[in-house]
Amino acid sequence: MIYTVTFNPSLDYILRLDHFTAGEINRVNYEQVLGGGKGINVSIVLKNLGHDSTALGFVAGFTGDEIKRQLGEFGVQNDFVQLEQGFSRINVKVKADKETEINGQGPDICEAKQEELFAKLDKLTAGDTLVLAGSIPKTLPDDIYQRIMAKLKDKDIRMVVDAEKNLLLNVLQYRPFLIKPNNHELGDMFGVKLTSHEEIINHAKKLQAKGAQNVLVSMAGDGAILLTADGISYKCPAPKGTLVNSVGAGDSMVAGFITGFMESGGDFERAFHMGVATGSASAFSENLATRPEVEELLKSIA
Repeated sequence: MIYTVTFNPSLDYILRLDHFTAGEINRVNYEQVLGGGKGINVSIVLKNLGHDSTALGFVAGFTGDEIKRQLGEFGVQNDFVQLEQGFSRINVKVKADKETEINGQGPDICEAKQEELFAKLDKLTAGDTLVLAGSIPKTLPDDIYQRIMAKLKDKDIRMVVDAEKNLLLNVLQYRPFLIKPNNHELGDMFGVKLTSHEEIINHAKKLQAKGAQNVLVSMAGDGAILLTADGISYKCPAPKGTLVNSVGAGDSMVAGFITGFMESGGDFERAFHMGVATGSASAFSENLATRPEVEELLKSIA
């Protein structure tokens, strides 16, 4: 079974308008409210690609109820820890001349509720896949990723981690199966700006030296690079298309990689191509990638 964890889910209020002017009334020409968060996006795309998963994490209030309702409409199972106080955050995504995001904080999560999540994770068994993705709210300890991976390290669970800087660097000692930084995040980890494929591969190798098994680096419109545990590197340019919505593209790449890996019986090149096609399909659509969209893009890759 595949499980995803989203520590700080959200309702994303997505707005489009021709121009945005601060300090004035602005009228939108498109709006949509979508349940979001990196792990949730992974679960939705997995379902779109034909694979079940269970979404874990924390939800609260009326916004948490809407997140669960939307997941139900997608056919995604969830087993969230329900918080009694506060509400799941609302993130505002303004798409005009420039993209502007205003992200909420999220509810307080007490230690007792954290233990509820650990109890759910304790039920995972050998052969399961666990995706840990995204930021953590300020009321969770900074080492929450490490604590989870330490508890599960002897269970033969395939661990996938998609998080920024220290959240990612601090779990490499537990040898995650796959990590997915983007090229900017990879550079930030080492305090450098990466300008070539060679530099990206060299720094991905540094993450492997710290414990990561396979490193998938997304590069937006420039495609992606995969460095496998046995030292093979794959490069793939992004398929041609019109960028519509970049939100969730990286999460879609993770879902596509997992799908390709499972369906091919562990073929990394197939998994890589499926990941690139799925990330691009989401970027070229108002919504997250569907199977037909991914299959069409795969024709131009594989």
